[in-house]
This record gives sequence, structure tokens and C-alpha cells, in this order.
Amino acid sequence: MDFKGKAKAFLRAYGFLSSILPYTNADWEKLSIFLNFLVSMPAPVDEDLSKGILEAIDMDSYRVEKRAAVKIQLPDAGAEIEPVPTAGGGQRPEPELDRLSNILKVFNDQFGNIPWTDTDRVHKLITEDIPNRVAADKAYQNAKQHSDKQNARIEHDKALARVMTAVLKDDTELFKQFMDNESVRRWLTDTVFGLTYEQRT
Repeated sequence: MDFKGKAKAFLRAYGFLSSILPYTNADWEKLSIFLNFLVSMPAPVDEDLSKGILEAIDMDSYRVEKRAAVKIQLPDAGAEIEPVPTAGGGQRPEPELDRLSNILKVFNDQFGNIPWTDTDRVHKLITEDIPNRVAADKAYQNAKQHSDKQNARIEHDKALARVMTAVLKDDTELFKQFMDNESVRRWLTDTVFGLTYEQRT
């Protein structure tokens, strides 16, 4: 009985914590699933607590199944992991103008070799027009308000695809780079998500 009480206390505490904290500990999740099934079982009358447990649980329905095999490829190069920052949070956010100029600097560093016909127009599209249109997308706004970051990212990517299709009418050059150049597409997707996700509505 003491174990069952402690198991229920853990399940209550973990249920609360898992709803407010990011998912970081797979072992706790596994333990909570196991204990959830365990506490729902009737307490054995016999002294031998393991007696009859195999008959009470249909083990075949809980077997591990391989769903997919994914091969992860990492670049064959030396890499260095930055140390975890020790400074506390609470710093003032970076001013928007500085942030936009940083975005343009990174964009120019990475894609300045592309012969843009109208560089200023492309800069305006990536820092203003496209992020504003994506941020105004209703499905994306709904995901930001009522879901987690992962689902918001999925809706963001769909919204960006819709916006880029609309951009095709005005700027075929950027649209072509977005569709054909994987680096441009990945950079623009990450940048627009970074700009729009923090704008909670």
C-alpha cells in the first residue's frame, strides 16, 4: 500500500510538471507510463506480489515495435561545442533595428554572391513583407496561441510556402532561389520563424 501511495504521488507530480516544463527526461516518461498501468491493477491479496502478474498483463500488447530506421549523417569535420552560458537570463531584448541589420548582414554574407536584380527589394521582402504576411496567417496565429513550438513551426512552414507562392507574382527571382536553392530556403525558413514566433498575438 505504501508503494502504491508513493506511485500515485509521483504520477500526480509528474503529470503537473510535464504540462508546464519542456520534455527532457525520457526515463521519467517511461516510469510514469509503467506506474500508471501498475497502480490501476488490483492489489494482490497474497504475500507474493509477483504472483499472477503475467496473467494480469497482456505483455504482447506492450511489446516494442520498430517503426522506422533513420540514418543520421553528420559532416566529416572537426567541431567544437560551445560551453553552456553561465550568465543569468533577464537581459533586455535586442533592439529590432539591430536585429534586422544583423539578419541582412548574415543574408549578404551567405547569399551576396547571387546576382540580385534589385537587392533593396529582396532585403525588404525578407525583413518586412514575408515575415509580416506569415505572422498574419490565421492558422499560424492559432498554432502559436494554442499549441507548442513544434506544431507552431509546422504551421509556420505551411504559411511560408503559401506566402512564397504569392511572392511569385511580384518577385520571381526570390521565389526561384527559394525553390531551387536549399540553403536560401533553409535560411529564410529559420529566419522568418525566429522573427514571427516571438510575436505572440
